Amino acid sequence: MTEPARLTTLDSGARVVTEAMPSVRSIALGFWVRAGSRDEDHEHAGISHFLEHLLFKGTDRFSSREIDEAFDAMGAEVNAGTGKETTSVYSRFLDNHLERAFDVLQDMVLRPAYPDIDSERQVVIEEIAMYEDEPQDKVHDVLDEAVFGGHPLGRRVLGEADVVSSIPVPEIDAYHRARYTGANIVVAAAGNLDHDRVVELARRHVEPPAAAGAGGLEAPQVDGAQVGFQQKDTEQFHIAFGGAGIDRADERRYALSILDAVFGGSTSSRLFREVREKRGLAYAVGSYTQQYVDSGLIGIYVGTRSDNVEEACGIIGRELASIHSDGISHEELDRAKEHVKGRMVLSSESTGARMGRIGKAILFDTPLLTLDELIERVDAVTREDVAELARELYAPDSLSAAAIAPDEDRFRAALAPVSEALAAA
Repeated sequence: MTEPARLTTLDSGARVVTEAMPSVRSIALGFWVRAGSRDEDHEHAGISHFLEHLLFKGTDRFSSREIDEAFDAMGAEVNAGTGKETTSVYSRFLDNHLERAFDVLQDMVLRPAYPDIDSERQVVIEEIAMYEDEPQDKVHDVLDEAVFGGHPLGRRVLGEADVVSSIPVPEIDAYHRARYTGANIVVAAAGNLDHDRVVELARRHVEPPAAAGAGGLEAPQVDGAQVGFQQKDTEQFHIAFGGAGIDRADERRYALSILDAVFGGSTSSRLFREVREKRGLAYAVGSYTQQYVDSGLIGIYVGTRSDNVEEACGIIGRELASIHSDGISHEELDRAKEHVKGRMVLSSESTGARMGRIGKAILFDTPLLTLDELIERVDAVTREDVAELARELYAPDSLSAAAIAPDEDRFRAALAPVSEALAAA
């Protein structure tokens, strides 16, 4: 039995949100911060991600080794992540370790001491180098740049090696003090817990000076029909198409989840069936969506060998045109609804997934809905809702394209069946 989520705002503006799950013996605890790559200027590209690494290197109370040993001694999992709009540090542990886990996490997140910074510079630079060797991942950043241009959303989260190698500690500390404070912080927890106890711990440890919050974000301008290309001697052509999506608070996000599931986001989707199952043109093919505070992105990806590029892109173009003009069938709607609801319910059985859901909802001031309310919204989606969204977001001539591949001419020659605008770009 899961109890309704509870929310408390501290005097500093920091918020504590919990969801009690008395039937489990664990707790997932996370610190969510409004600090991501879109908050950076070009000269500091990658500072958010680098700072995330440095949070694990030690504080005045705990060395890096002591942090590792503390979580190991609790049998806990601990990790972190940086996105375009968030940084999160989180752990999952047995419920009897709440106070100890909270103490170590809060000290890491709020009071880093920045020891051994030069060795961690090299770790992050190696991570960037590893990423450069993964074209199936990197192509999505090439697409982001094509869609969002020079806007911070068009830059990759990892940043640039020259920034990481040279940015001084005082600038990192100033960024931390400016972002990791007040209303920019949400403490989220789910599992076998008592809300008032978590609030008590937060009041004891998480009372940074009040701050005005994120603010000052500039929405991107999406022009469409841009082409990005990076030459690399790869076995496959890694190709992505994408364009403007919807923001985090848009009520049409439930219809978009169904549209994405039908088009390429599931193993029964049109793209998976036509490109992979019927013709064997790719191992990896599909679609995805991203939502941000004031914008979003819809994306399509395929990785295929040189001989298959034209045919694979032709099928993507045909399916784009079909879903844009005709929408989806009743059968597809029903199957996609059950798919989306099933994923919601399955994730609800994970303390980590629940912690992440409530943490992000509060951080971005979106409604904190129960599982039943989420399912109701999915069930309420109609074919016309999906068709209207497809007409808006999947218009072929509004999409940009990106590729990492050995031959730019071959890539560009395959764009015409997808969009005449892309062929002319």
